[in-house]
Amino acid sequence: MIAASLTGFFTGFSLILAIGAQNAFILRQGLLRLHVFPLVLFCAVSDALLIAAGVAGFSAMTAALPALPLVMSLAGAAFLIVYGLMRLRAAWVGGHVMGRGAEAQSLGAALAMAAAFTWFNPHVYLDTLGLIGAVSTGFAPGQERLAFGAGAVIASFVFFFSLGYGARLLAPMMRSQRAWRILDLVIGVVMLAIAAKLLAGAAAL
Repeated sequence: MIAASLTGFFTGFSLILAIGAQNAFILRQGLLRLHVFPLVLFCAVSDALLIAAGVAGFSAMTAALPALPLVMSLAGAAFLIVYGLMRLRAAWVGGHVMGRGAEAQSLGAALAMAAAFTWFNPHVYLDTLGLIGAVSTGFAPGQERLAFGAGAVIASFVFFFSLGYGARLLAPMMRSQRAWRILDLVIGVVMLAIAAKLLAGAAAL
């Protein structure tokens, strides 16, 4: 049971650790200290649902709906392109400093963006439904597999809460417009790079 839990934890943590669209968004919200708790909770719970589905064998849905990967790739790429261009525009225009402009985004808008980053990202499904689901088959059905899934879920909660609330440690570095312009530039480039990768993958489907 302990070995299965640890395997699930480190498997889940290693998959989510890579810098992606969702992580970059949570990092930025954490720096702004804007709706941090509901956003990290939403992302962690979403991951938990997908991990549970993967461990339960939900990956069979992809086989039943072969067009699903293409649809998700195109939708995700479109969203990332729009958001990436928004961040590049913010980097070009500037004008943001800590403590100003944070009130411009409502909780509903922030959650909608988090939902798009989570549910329109095919890589999330590959990691949770595919890879974690595949690794879980190495454990006996029942308590061992449940322990593996629980470990992966705990990893998601630990990661997102650490990222959201740990971002404030960078706050002293983010009090200048130049720092925010650099951050927005990096996030914009990351978003467009991920979108390009999604489109390339879609073309190969």
